[in-house]
Amino acid sequence: MTQKPHESDLLCGPVGQLIQNQRIIVCCGAGGVGKTTTSAALALAGARAKRRVLVLTIDPSKRLAETLGVSQNPPAPVPLSEERLAAARIRPPGHLDAWLLSPQQVADAAVNRLSSSPEERARFLQNRIYQQVSQMLAGMHEYTAMEALHRLLAEGRYDLVILDTPPSRNALDFLEAPGRLASLLDQRIFRALLPKKGGLLSRAASKIAQKGLSAALGEQFAEEFIAFMATFSSIFHFLNQDLKEMRAFLSGPDAAFLLVTSPARASLEEGFYFQSRAQELRLPFKGFILNRSSIRADDAEAEDAARLARLTMTPELESGLKKLDALAQAERAQARRDVEVLQELRRRAGDRGFALSVPDFAHEGSDMELLIASAQALCGAGQTTSQR
Repeated sequence: MTQKPHESDLLCGPVGQLIQNQRIIVCCGAGGVGKTTTSAALALAGARAKRRVLVLTIDPSKRLAETLGVSQNPPAPVPLSEERLAAARIRPPGHLDAWLLSPQQVADAAVNRLSSSPEERARFLQNRIYQQVSQMLAGMHEYTAMEALHRLLAEGRYDLVILDTPPSRNALDFLEAPGRLASLLDQRIFRALLPKKGGLLSRAASKIAQKGLSAALGEQFAEEFIAFMATFSSIFHFLNQDLKEMRAFLSGPDAAFLLVTSPARASLEEGFYFQSRAQELRLPFKGFILNRSSIRADDAEAEDAARLARLTMTPELESGLKKLDALAQAERAQARRDVEVLQELRRRAGDRGFALSVPDFAHEGSDMELLIASAQALCGAGQTTSQR
C-alpha cells in the first residue's frame, strides 16, 4: 500500500493544480476503466486539500456507494459520515458530499420548481407520457445532470464539483441539447398539436391535428400526449436557458475535462473519440489518466531488487523464484507496453495537456484505502515515470 505522504503532496502535479483551482472537473471515458472510482478519488483529494467538494455520479457502482456510505438515488447530495471522513483523513474546512444521481428525481425536481401552479405540477408528474419520456429519452441522464449541476453552482455550496459522466459515446451530447431539443419542438407536427389561442383558422387546424391523433392512438392517450406537449413546451423554455448557461460555463476557465482510459486498445480508442469531441465543442480538455496501469515507479523497482539482494538464497528459494520469473517477465512486458501507451497519450495531449498513469490498486487494502492511494497517485505522490 502507498505510504501516506505529507498533506501538501496531495496538490502536486497537474491534477493537483486542477483540484486546487477549478470549480468543475468533468471525467469522461468508456465503461469499465475505473472512471467512477477515479472521480471519487479526485473528490477525496479535493476534500483533503480543505475544499468543499461534491462528487456527482450518474452511473454509480454498488461498491462505491458502500465505500462512501451513500445510498443509491438519494433525493439530494449526501455528506460522508464523520466516521468515513476520519477514515479518509478529511478535516475541516474540507468537506465531501456524494450524489448518486437519479435522472427521474432530478427531472421531477425541475418540474416542481418550474411548474406555474401545484395543479399543473401534479398533472404533469402523473402524466404517463412524461413518466415514459423521462426514463427513455436519449440523453436524459445528461440533461438531468446539467440541470442538477446548474442548480448546485447557483447555490454556491461547493468549491469544487467532480462530474462523472455516463460511460457512453453520447456523454458530451448534453452540450448540444438546447439546440437539438428546440429544433424538435419547433417541428411543424409538434406545433400543430399544441392548443392554440390565436385566430379561428389556427385553432381549427389544431383541432384537426388533435382529432387525427385521437383516431390513431385513442382519445385518452392523445389527450395525455397533448397535455404533456403543452406543459413541456412551457417548462422547456426555462430548462433550455439553464442548459445554455451550463454550456457557456463548461467552456470557460473554471471547468476542466479529463479523459480516463485503461491500457486496453478499445478503451484508448474511446478516449481518443472523447478528446476529438471535446476539441470540436471547444471544451477545456486538460489531459489523459491512464488507469489500472502496470507502470511502476523507479524507486519501487529498486526497492524490490534490494529486498531480493538481502535474501539468503537456499535451493528451495531459488527454485521458487525461478517459477515466479515467468510471471515477473510478463508483468515487466506489460509495463513496457503501458509506457508506450502513456507516451502515445502524451503525444495526443500536446504541449498544453498532460498524461499520467495510476497503478491498479484493486487488491490493496480496504476500499477507502484504495481511494486514498488513487488520490495520492493522481495528485503526484509517487509519480515519476508516469507524469509529464
